Amino acid sequence: MPIASIPSPSQGVWYLGFVPIRAYALCIVLGVVVAVWLSERRWRARGGQAGTMIDIAVPAVIFGLIGGRLYHVITDWQTYFGARAIKEPYQALFIWEGGLGIWGAVALGGVGVWLACRRRGLSLSAVADTVAPGIAFAQAIGRWGNWFNQELYGAPTTLPWGLEIDQQHGGEPGVLYHPTFLYESLWNLALGIALLVIGKRLGLRYGRLFALYVAGYTLGRFWIEGLRIDPVGGVDHAVEFLGLRLNQYTAIVLFVGALIYFWATRNKTGEEIVVSPEDADPAHPSSLADPEHEVATSTTSAADTSEEEGAKPASQPEEPVKSAESGRSAERAESDEPAEPVKPTESVKPLDSVEEPVKAAEPVKSAKAAKSVESAEAESEVKAEAVPEEKNSR
Repeated sequence: MPIASIPSPSQGVWYLGFVPIRAYALCIVLGVVVAVWLSERRWRARGGQAGTMIDIAVPAVIFGLIGGRLYHVITDWQTYFGARAIKEPYQALFIWEGGLGIWGAVALGGVGVWLACRRRGLSLSAVADTVAPGIAFAQAIGRWGNWFNQELYGAPTTLPWGLEIDQQHGGEPGVLYHPTFLYESLWNLALGIALLVIGKRLGLRYGRLFALYVAGYTLGRFWIEGLRIDPVGGVDHAVEFLGLRLNQYTAIVLFVGALIYFWATRNKTGEEIVVSPEDADPAHPSSLADPEHEVATSTTSAADTSEEEGAKPASQPEEPVKSAESGRSAERAESDEPAEPVKPTESVKPLDSVEEPVKAAEPVKSAKAAKSVESAEAESEVKAEAVPEEKNSR
């Protein structure tokens, strides 16, 4: 007789009036809540819009439940169909009785995530890396639903943490079984913590953290799956081929595929969109945006550009040019005559008007100088005659 053991719950369903409250469903819901909460925090820390993970979780959960149930029914079809079936075919729809294949849940749930990301214009790889630790924690919590249903246990064992199983669930009196639900729950819990640490230290992007989740989960699932016997009504319904169960082959394929993807994307670069274009629209600014800062920045940049190009604000008048035109403007101002407004585009014209007469006067000066050189004697006679005239005028 074993010294210690893990007892199974006496019941997994409670009734609130006529409404059944099932422990299996509560564990699934609690796992989803924890995953969404953690993913939402990680997404906002990455710069994403608040509430995005909640919106994505809706189609992901719906598709995931459908996919998980389909995988279970397809791989354990003998439970509902055939000569050895112990349940009616319509009971394949009774998801609350247990039976969700994680492979189908992740695969079809991923389709729901892809559709949501495509509709919002987000990078699927960024979302996958964000939710990876949360999925591991959700599985760790959800596996306790198998404990309440007394299902998915392992082979007989004499270990002190052996699990007691009732006869109506396939157990034998005095026999303990491997608590594979507990093994997988602890494995997923450790995997989730490892993903948080690795993701923070290495900053893995482009779906590489999600690839590590797939590789880590399938590695643990392979050896845990080898311990399970899955008797339903005393009959082993697990599908085997060459000594391995179908779920073990699935684990091998996914493990290799995850490692290939992780290696192939080691040098991948590029931008991952974490803010939906519709959220980044100026008409619908995100909560992370700072419109005042953006306006101040654009105003400062415009001022710097104006200073570099030598431009002046239109509100400031041009500096007056000292010229003949400015002198005439001053005379008009003294006579109280209104001055004509100077157009900004004609501010350089007074300079041209001043320079042209100066250039035209230069030939006149040179001609006079040449004439004075040629007729020096004539000038002296003119000066001599001019002296008497001044005396006579006096």
